[in-house]
Amino acid sequence: MANITLRQLRYFRALASHGHFGQAAEASAVSQPALSVQIKELEERLGCTLFEREPRAVRLTGLGAELLERAEGILQSVDELELLARAAQGRLAGALRIGVIPTIAPYLLPGLLGDFAHSHPELDIRIRETMTSTLLNELGQGRLDLAILALPVSEPNLEEVTLFEERFVLVRPEAEDALPVPDPASLSERRLLLLEEGHCFRDQALSFCGMSPASGARQKTLDGSSLTTLVRLVEAGFGVTLIPEMAVEAETPAAKVSVARFSGPAPARRIGMVWRRTDPMRGHYRELADQIRAGA
Repeated sequence: MANITLRQLRYFRALASHGHFGQAAEASAVSQPALSVQIKELEERLGCTLFEREPRAVRLTGLGAELLERAEGILQSVDELELLARAAQGRLAGALRIGVIPTIAPYLLPGLLGDFAHSHPELDIRIRETMTSTLLNELGQGRLDLAILALPVSEPNLEEVTLFEERFVLVRPEAEDALPVPDPASLSERRLLLLEEGHCFRDQALSFCGMSPASGARQKTLDGSSLTTLVRLVEAGFGVTLIPEMAVEAETPAAKVSVARFSGPAPARRIGMVWRRTDPMRGHYRELADQIRAGA
């Protein structure tokens, strides 16, 4: 049997992750025919079918799922060899895959990437924006080098450092600008606009208002897919929402809403950076964390 290549394993992993040839090809920066050829050659070399093909999607066969688990380990080991070589050079260069949650990415990254480009010109920064659970999964699989998200994550195989703490602010209709800022108990009686399930920011907002996802909170809430959507819904009179302070400048100036800060203990979140404890580049990641902390 001819040798299996790392390229084939990477394409195989991409297709397993996306479940679609076109999306996997785009994520791998190759044409769809090129990716399809490599997957076909991999199946021929193994003498088995790895994917069930459907008109608009593919899914792993049982054998494909077993192969994926082993492929992940092989690719992570190869990635760590490359990282070890880079660490031995004593500098941070080459590809750096950073995952960021959606309630941080649009507000922190523009300035942060500019700073990184200036201080580390040899870095090729690649951004992955998605929810916390996905970031942690991909970080554990070696598909990301580090992630910026809300702490704690409490994963024993990950090292986490705090970057800064950030308060939440209340966004309400413009007509309420002169009214006292409601306390958490009062907010629980209002129509609370929240990000859809899966966002950690949603759970933090519910917790501050004394509501839990398992309670009857859904009857008093309305879900949105982004902070921009939530602010626009407030402007339209559908309710009130909480947003992180870093989002205020970007999301509220063009909207007819009132931004209020809580007088008592304000809801807040701790923003941090995490990476694998075994990553040879972890010393450099600590330096990046120090750089972000200094500019926060």
